[in-house]
Amino acid sequence: MPTYLSHLECSKTGEIYPANQIYNLSNDGMPLLARYDLKKIKNELNKDSWCIESAPGFWRYQALLPVSNADSRISLGEVITPLITLKRTSNMLGGEIGNIIIKDEGRLPTGSFKARGLALAVSMAHQFEIQHLAIPTNGNAGAALAAYARQANIKATVFCPEDTPKINIQEIQLQGADTYLVNGLINDCGKIVLEGKEKVGWFDVSTLKEPYRIEGKKTMGFELAEQMQWTLPDAIFYPTGGGHRTHWNVESIF
Repeated sequence: MPTYLSHLECSKTGEIYPANQIYNLSNDGMPLLARYDLKKIKNELNKDSWCIESAPGFWRYQALLPVSNADSRISLGEVITPLITLKRTSNMLGGEIGNIIIKDEGRLPTGSFKARGLALAVSMAHQFEIQHLAIPTNGNAGAALAAYARQANIKATVFCPEDTPKINIQEIQLQGADTYLVNGLINDCGKIVLEGKEKVGWFDVSTLKEPYRIEGKKTMGFELAEQMQWTLPDAIFYPTGGGHRTHWNVESIF
């Protein structure tokens, strides 16, 4: 199935950018958002045909993902992460708030939801033939980048604050990334990555510094909607370390 990606758009001004070029931020220094030809999707697909059943995990949603080259869809065996009902917790709260459900993202490669975003970032880097990626991380994002970059045969450099747990650092190193501890905080690591763009020539895949990590993270919402037969929960609690947000939903397309 082809992608229906049509263009990129500045999240502040709405300025349009061609989708077949390499970008970090917009001309206004703001995140770029991927946009799709929703009208064409509605004419050509329906709710029963837009997913590819044989594709691993979130790659089933290829129509609404940006990767057009099938060889660049870098996979580590992703799965549709399960929904687990917390019956005892709900009972402890008196059942007043109904069912409490956890979406277990720990089943993804490298053990966290960061795998979604970095899988897409690395896949697009492979499609654009980018040779070197860099990221600041407190642990999970760096491990995901290292794993997917190694699978794609792309060099990865990771900068971690000095208080990053040792197990996370070891995981990143074992995945093959050049790993550095920084005497500072995550924002200090980010400054190094930014400075290295000019001096070293690596591509910055920091949160919201490129267009495609958010495209991977939105697939959690697709899965949740599909798993719940297109009836969403009354409330969703989501870890917002990166603060990602999706501006439209599949129900509005079909």
